[in-house]
Amino acid sequence: MTEGIPYFDAHCDTISRCMEAGEGMRKNCGHLDFARLAKYGTAGAVFAIFHDAAKPPADGMLAEFRRQCDFFTREVEKNADLVTHCRTAAQIRAAHEAGRAAALLSVEGAELLACDPELLFEAHARGVRAVNLTWNRANALSGSNVEDAQRGLSDRGRAFVRAAEALGVFVDVSHLSDAGFWDVVRMTHKPILATHSNARTVCPHTRNLTDDMFRAIVETGGAAGVNLYSRFVAPEGAAAMEDIVRHVDRFMELGGEKSVCIGADFDGCDALAGGIGGVSDMPLLWEALARRGYTREVLEDIFAGNLLRVLEM
Repeated sequence: MTEGIPYFDAHCDTISRCMEAGEGMRKNCGHLDFARLAKYGTAGAVFAIFHDAAKPPADGMLAEFRRQCDFFTREVEKNADLVTHCRTAAQIRAAHEAGRAAALLSVEGAELLACDPELLFEAHARGVRAVNLTWNRANALSGSNVEDAQRGLSDRGRAFVRAAEALGVFVDVSHLSDAGFWDVVRMTHKPILATHSNARTVCPHTRNLTDDMFRAIVETGGAAGVNLYSRFVAPEGAAAMEDIVRHVDRFMELGGEKSVCIGADFDGCDALAGGIGGVSDMPLLWEALARRGYTREVLEDIFAGNLLRVLEM
C-alpha cells in the first residue's frame, strides 16, 4: 500500500516512453503514470526529456526538446487534478498542500540543447530544473561513461556548468565520464545531483559512483538517486531486493544519510531489480529497508526528504 508513504523520484523517462507508445501520462502501460504516482502521501517526480543523439529526428534535437516539453505541458494541464508542474520549492510545497503530485522537468543529455549555454535560458523558462551534461553519448561538453570515458569537461562544458549554476539549474552527473565528474566537482559552487546512479563498490559498472565520488556529492550538499535498473544493481544483472538494499547501505556508510534519494530510472530501462514492476511497488523497498533497521524518519528522507532538501537550495 502506498498510502502514508512519501515518494519523490529524481529520474524517470516517462515522457519519451509515452510519446513513443502513443500513450498519455495519466494512465499508461509503463512503469509510472500520474495516477499511480499521486497515490503516495507526498508525491513527486522529475521527468526527463530524452532522445538518443545517435538517432536524431529529422528536424533536430532542439526541436525534439521543444516537442517533449510541449507534450509534458499538455499532459500536466489535462491532469491538473492529480499533478502540478513545479519550478520552485514553494510550488512543490503548494502542490503537496493541495494534495497533488509535483512534476518537475530535467534534460538527459545536453545535446538536446545543442550543448549551448545560451539555450539554458529557454530550458529554464520552460521549467527545467536539472540537466545531465551527457547521456551515454559523448558530446561537445564532455566524454560520457560509455564514449570518450577519459575526456573531461571542455571549455564549452565549463561555460555550460557556470551558466546552469547562475540560472539555478542543477548539474546532473549521472552518465558523465569520471574525468568530467571531477571537473564538475572542482568548479562547482552548488549542490551536485547524480539523479540515478548506484554505488560502484557494490556493482562495478561505470554508470555507478565510486566511494570518493559519492563523498564529493555529499560535501556539495547534493544527492544521489538509487537506480533500480538491474544492470546497475548487481553484476549478474538478475538483481534481488537485497542487492538494492546493499547500495543504500553503502551510501549510508559513506555519510549519505541526508544525500541518498531514489532515482528509479522508471520507463528508461527494461529490467527492474527486486521484483519491482513500477512505481506502485516501491513500498516493497520501503519494507525491505525497514526490516534492515532503518527508522521511519530515515526512510522518509530517502524516499522524498533528501531530494526535496536539495531542490529547495
